[in-house]
Amino acid sequence: MSKILYPLQEKYLSSFCEEHDKLMKSMQDFALVNNVPILNKHAAQFIEQLILIKRPKRVLELGTAIAYTAIRIARLLNNNSLIDTIEKSKDNVKIAGRYISNSGVASKINLLFGEAGDLLTGLNYKYDIIFLDADKEDYSNLFSLSLPLLRKNGIYIIDNLLWQGYAAASRVPKKFKSSTKHIREFNKIFTTTESLQTAIYPIGDGLGIGIKE
Repeated sequence: MSKILYPLQEKYLSSFCEEHDKLMKSMQDFALVNNVPILNKHAAQFIEQLILIKRPKRVLELGTAIAYTAIRIARLLNNNSLIDTIEKSKDNVKIAGRYISNSGVASKINLLFGEAGDLLTGLNYKYDIIFLDADKEDYSNLFSLSLPLLRKNGIYIIDNLLWQGYAAASRVPKKFKSSTKHIREFNKIFTTTESLQTAIYPIGDGLGIGIKE
């Protein structure tokens, strides 16, 4: 349940988001049972709309988890397009690999294992879309390393910028204080980046959208 929308709004909007795809439903169930964070369904729909509008040739994802978002994106890519997705957890990479193999779009997904900060310095591609959804303490560093890889007029997407509502809260639970601090600091960096036209939207857990000028 969203902590940003009112419950009635969340219930109403969710009535249009019922998942019928077996693979996506199984991934959602796995994530719920195993406490694996995956993209909120409203945010997923919004990103899918951006993919359809932009029709990117190459996408970069920082934070694969179990490849839920990567597969959703890959399904909308043209046959000659590709998503590079980076994950540092060995366990997640194994699970993601299995889901990707069963997705029907494995040829469009390049799964990279390792620290994104290390791998980014070795990438020589330019991307039409970059999606950042990694550990919150890494946001600032990964953002600065990856932004030069975004093409002019490319779209930079970032998840969790409202961080369950805590980014705007006066009282934050102890276990969320550190991550909330990182998000607040990052939001200032993101919204003042001169090379991007930015906005933060109350979609999912808060989506940041930046268009490179």
